[in-house]
Amino acid sequence: MNRPDSCPDGRLPGRRVRLAALPLALLMAAGLSQAQVAYVSSEKDNALAIVDLKSQSIVGHVPTCKRPRHMVRTPDGKQLMVACGDSGQADVIDLATRKSVRKVSLGDDPEIFDLTPDGRTLYVSNEEDGEVGVIDVASGKRSAAIKVGEEPEGVKVSGDGKTVYVTSEVASMVHVIDAASGKVVKNIQVGKRPRRFAMTPDGRELWVTNELGASVTVISTADHSVAATIKFEVKGARAADITPVGITMSADGKRAFVGLGKANHVAFVDVASRKVDRLVLVGKRAWGVGLNRAEDRLLVVNGLSDDLSIVDVAAGKAIKTIPVGRVPHSVMVIE
Repeated sequence: MNRPDSCPDGRLPGRRVRLAALPLALLMAAGLSQAQVAYVSSEKDNALAIVDLKSQSIVGHVPTCKRPRHMVRTPDGKQLMVACGDSGQADVIDLATRKSVRKVSLGDDPEIFDLTPDGRTLYVSNEEDGEVGVIDVASGKRSAAIKVGEEPEGVKVSGDGKTVYVTSEVASMVHVIDAASGKVVKNIQVGKRPRRFAMTPDGRELWVTNELGASVTVISTADHSVAATIKFEVKGARAADITPVGITMSADGKRAFVGLGKANHVAFVDVASRKVDRLVLVGKRAWGVGLNRAEDRLLVVNGLSDDLSIVDVAAGKAIKTIPVGRVPHSVMVIE
């Protein structure tokens, strides 16, 4: 005889409901992971704004530790790590649930960091200490600190994980660190106040933005020599207001996109000729930049107008402006 609370086939109703709900839960999880969204860090709101790229609207927020800035996606694609300057931590966000799952200590005033290709080691710039922290991600412990020039900011790990590049804003240098020995093996003089990096897909060139030099320095990774310097000019803007910081590359390595800071423009640069082929007006203090997977939309974080510009790459114009919180810093596209 069946139990009074069972179904005709002898199974409990609750189990049937749970099994029926399982495909829906899987679909919801798949929808979250496959959504075309951009995360924008807001320094003053202690949160990440989530922008749906299809509807071009804010669809949610993720609370973080204090003063979130730079973001890096883990190699497995499952998590987003956010450097929180005032908390001295990385907030680890699970992308499936969009919730913080862990904190990793980064030391004082962390800003920019990068992960090794295997995701096991994190290198972070600690501005006030003039050093690069080396952190074991699994244990969350700091294994080393490498002294570099004053006010280090940009950090970039080479594709093979053997070399770490770090900018020093005060020294106007890029420090080349051998990952195995943890030692600086070369100092490269670049433009005034170097900030961020982008590597060409083939790994042959490292591009660094010079905020107070109104330029980008191109470094050959073969011998760490300066291959070129690209100067920026914006009609009607003073040289002092052309302050490049954010930079990203197209997947084929043919074009670089550079946020020109106080000039309120983003520059499209032809990598082969090293010439600016287009300038696009965006918001105030164009800072962080990012591309969607199709590379038909460029996302520009505007730090003084507290918004995000969505730029149609083919048309070369901004098509949407979205408020994203107070003092936005960086953008990360997740597709």
